[in-house]
This record gives sequence, structure tokens and C-alpha cells, in this order.
Amino acid sequence: MTDDTKKSVTYDPSALLMEGTGLSQQDLSDLTPRLLVARREVLDDLELLRAGGDVPQDKQPLDAAFIDLPERLLAEYRREGQASELGRILSAAEHLKALVDRVVVIGIGGSYMGTRSLFEACCHPYHNVLSREERGGQPRIYFAGHNVDNDASRALLDVMGNGRAATSTQERWGIIVVSKSGGTLEPAVAFRQFLDALQRSNSSTPELIPQLVLPVTSRNSNLFNLASALGCETIFEMPESVGGRFSILTAVGLLPAAVLGLDIIRLLEGAAAMTRSFRDTEPGRNPVLDYVAACHLMEEKRGANIRVLTVWQDGLEACGLWYDQLLSESLGKEERGATPLTAVNTRDLHSRGQQHQQGRRDKLITNVVVDHARRDPLPVGHSELNQDGLNDLADKALPDIMAAAIKGTKLAYSEDRRPVADIHLPRADENSLGQFYQMMMLATCVEGRLIGVNPYGQPGVEAYKKHMKQILQGAE
Repeated sequence: MTDDTKKSVTYDPSALLMEGTGLSQQDLSDLTPRLLVARREVLDDLELLRAGGDVPQDKQPLDAAFIDLPERLLAEYRREGQASELGRILSAAEHLKALVDRVVVIGIGGSYMGTRSLFEACCHPYHNVLSREERGGQPRIYFAGHNVDNDASRALLDVMGNGRAATSTQERWGIIVVSKSGGTLEPAVAFRQFLDALQRSNSSTPELIPQLVLPVTSRNSNLFNLASALGCETIFEMPESVGGRFSILTAVGLLPAAVLGLDIIRLLEGAAAMTRSFRDTEPGRNPVLDYVAACHLMEEKRGANIRVLTVWQDGLEACGLWYDQLLSESLGKEERGATPLTAVNTRDLHSRGQQHQQGRRDKLITNVVVDHARRDPLPVGHSELNQDGLNDLADKALPDIMAAAIKGTKLAYSEDRRPVADIHLPRADENSLGQFYQMMMLATCVEGRLIGVNPYGQPGVEAYKKHMKQILQGAE
């Protein structure tokens, strides 16, 4: 491991310190006592869960078990090895990879977006079109159950062979199905449809079905009971006190990540390091608390109730979409909560950039910057055909152009007195992503306690589910 891969994810709010449109050091200092109280409340939430007993009504629901989960999973793995949860996940992933060349991950919301973000951030951008050898034996990954798009579902069934007999590893595929309740309609319908195709494709070897389906759910859910009836050899249970949008570091995200060959130990180590920093470090050097302070003060003092997470790498777009759900479902209650928006630069400088530069001053822009590319720098190169005038930049590489774009954009915003902040990831790898996920989840909970909104639960989401079910059953 090189030194730069060991570095921490950092948060830099210095570009927000802008008189008139940004924040002052005094603003940040004045908020510190309240931040420390909110941190204490979040940690007390965890202690309340660990103590057992009844949770007070004003704390329900309380899904704070994600906070120390990375540390607990790692400690159990070191103690128990293959018998631990992580050991079982790694073993199940290896077994499935040996059987199939394609895997459909079925889930919605937190059961889908976290896995997609890990896939896009850490894997080859064209993973699914590489040969099995080029993929290092890792299966292709596809997603279903996050929508009820008829044509998209039909198309993915076509890719899976639509029931055509599978007689080799190259032709065989499997399913990871994720649903905590087991009753959410979109993934439940998708599982029924894809399971039917899987059974038809293995009609001559039905004994393989229990090995080709890996469920992640709660005990005694509809999905648990269905998986048991199928005879599934392995069923992973979702922790009861971890909500869906906080579940990326449970089997929900860890199992598909392991199937992809990602280093889930380093993922958890990154998250555990961020938790320690959150717990032990004071404001000013604490990425979680400093991020909360900047977001809260910009909203309260400057009316910046739109939070633009600008990622400067294509593969991080789904990380932004993951955060969109996290912030929206956690704080969008009681007519409170900022509106999240994900932008990808430099792409979106040619679309949303104009509005961000000269539109309403209702946005806080946070850049997510990857400090080191995984691949060797790609130079512009010299050409005998210089009609494009690029020979002056022949010795520059794409990382140089990206760095200039980031610096130039920040200068342009500064000239127009548009405050921005930066999150730096050492690399787009498992350790950095583990830190990032945990940072954003902890920050969201701290901000919820800071403004008096329970960051857990999503009562508004349940309303559409109820009406959709009634309409389909003819009650409306």
C-alpha cells in the first residue's frame, strides 16, 4: 500500500470564509458548543441502543447501530475468522463467483444506491464489457428492482437469456436480492420475475437455485420466508437498528462489493477511522463536525438551502446520488431540510454551471475532489495536425487539465462571491470511500439532532407505497 492511500479524507471549508456572502470564524466559534452537544446526543443514541430496553417515544425510530458497526464487524472478523459475519460474506461471494458470470442485484433506495456507488467508484468504468479474464474472474453486475420500468426490465431479462438454458459458468447468472422488510413492491416484483427466469434457465439443474440466490433481509420477512422455502443455503440478516439508507456497510453493500472483488476490509477500516475521528477530535480538525457547521450556518445565515455536491470524477456520480437519498430522507421532515443536488464536473459546468455562477444565491457548493488518479496520466500528446491548437498543451495530461478546471472554477466562484467548500479523497478506492460514507452518515445524524429533527425513519416514503397498493388492489 502506498503512503497516499493511507491518508484521511479531509474537509476544507476555508473558501466559505467570505465576508458578506459566506461565513466568519466567529460564526463557526459560536456554533461549537451546540455542535458538541449534538455529537454527544448522537453518541448517546448509540449507547441507548447498546443498553437495550425501551427506546423513548421521542427517539423512535432509532437506527444508530451503523455508528460502531464497522469496528464491531472488524473485531469479530479478527476474533472468529470465517465464522464471523465478514467471513461468511467473503465465503458466499467466492462461492457465487465460481458459479456465475453475471449477477443481478435487486433492491431499491438504500438497498440499491450504495452498492451502485461502490461499483461505479471502485471498479473499471467499463467493467461489464470486459472479458472475464480482464475482469479478474469477477462477474458482471446489473441492477433491477429500483424501478418498475417495463422496457428496462424486459431488456435486462434479455441480457440474462430470458430463461435460456445455462450449461456453463459463462452462461450462468445469479441474484443478490436485498429488502429489509421484504414487502417493498418494486424489488418484490422484480425478484419474482427474475427468479422465474433463473429457474427456467436452470430447469435441468434445479438443485443449483439455492446456491444462485443470495438474499439480504430481516428475519421472518416475506423475503426471508420465500428464501427459506427456496432452500437458500445462505441468508444474510440485516441489523434491526440500521436503517436502509445507513446500510451500505452491512451485508447490503458488503456482499455485492465482495462479489466484485473489492476489499471490504479496507472499506470498513476507512469507516472505522472516520468514526474515531468524529468521536475524539474537536471542531476545526473534525471532518464530520466541520461539515455540519458549514452546511448548517450557510443555510441558517445565508439561505443556502440547496446543497450541490459537485463530484470531479465520473465514477463518483452515484456517490452523490447515494447522498441525495441520505440527506433527503433523513432531514426532509417537518418542513425542514436542505435540498441535495449532485453535479458532475467538468460535464455540468456546461449545463448547470451558469446557474451556479450567476443564479440565485441559495446554494452551497461542495466539491468532492480525488487527489490521485488510479491510472497513469493520459497526456494530450503532440500531433502533426495542430489545427486544434493543442500542441502548446502537448506535455499536459488529463489530471493537469482537471486540476486547472477545479482551480479555475473556484476562482470564478470567488470573484462572484460564491462560497464553496472541498472534500478531498486521497483516491477513489475502498478506504477513502469507507471514510466518505461514514462521514456523510454521521454528519447527517449530527445535523438532525442539531436542528431537532429525528434523522431516522422516512414516514413520507410510506405514503406513496400505501396508495400504490390500494390502487393496484382496486381500493381507489
